[in-house]
Amino acid sequence: MAHARQQTYSLDHKVVFLTGAGGGLGAATAALLTQRGAQVALVDIDRSAAERTARTLPPGQVLTVDCDVTAIDSVHAAVRKAEDRFGPIDVAIANAGLMGRGGTFRTLTTDEVDRVLSVNVSGVLNTVSATIDSVIHNRGQIALVSSVFAYLNGAGAMPYAMSKAAVEQAGRALAVELASHGATAMTAYFSLIETGMIQHGIDEDPHVQALMSAMPKFILKRIQPTTAAAVIVNGLEQRRRTVSAPARWRPVSALRGVLGPLVDARLARDVGVQRALSELDTRHGG
Repeated sequence: MAHARQQTYSLDHKVVFLTGAGGGLGAATAALLTQRGAQVALVDIDRSAAERTARTLPPGQVLTVDCDVTAIDSVHAAVRKAEDRFGPIDVAIANAGLMGRGGTFRTLTTDEVDRVLSVNVSGVLNTVSATIDSVIHNRGQIALVSSVFAYLNGAGAMPYAMSKAAVEQAGRALAVELASHGATAMTAYFSLIETGMIQHGIDEDPHVQALMSAMPKFILKRIQPTTAAAVIVNGLEQRRRTVSAPARWRPVSALRGVLGPLVDARLARDVGVQRALSELDTRHGG
């Protein structure tokens, strides 16, 4: 039996709680949201960065809020500030994320691993926890920013890949749990986005660059923040469960159960990959 397609979700006058809004994908998403008429709480641990984003946007449509997503009390306080200004949250976008230092697992410190997982996993769950009741009440949406590294081999960046796989599972579960409430959840998968996080985590580290260059070439394709932002915002308007960019990653995701073991085996044999990992080991005393 055919099901009626859900109507387009208008973002006009919707209240959006957006973390990681101080630059990169967050700033680009905020710009497009305001163009579609949304009122946006620009949430970032760096208040000055959020204010720089705000200066490029219509002043009546945005509010800057400093917030540490790893601390649930901080997130609740940020939500209260946003709701005091604009009203209950319609859409929560958990975008704040951290790549961390490139290195094999045995060369990473416990603090380095915990930091990535704290921001990328606990930060996402805290954002959801603080906004979910309002989103349900308004039959709104939650959007989680994952990555294609949720299903790619994460050698050299294991904590990051682990965190994005966790975000994927959170998004899948929320999509089911919210269904009976008339609310929805969307998970976004992106490859490398041309942001400061990628520039600092990859471009400025020759050993990580060597590892990436040894990977299959399609992995290296980068997209601009504006491209990823359009995918998120259009996905919200269509109430999509998943979105991804570039589009070439969709078949890779669909075939991951077959391709994953094959790629893993290839990487384990690849001389260039193993050399790059050995250099990461040596650099950090492994």
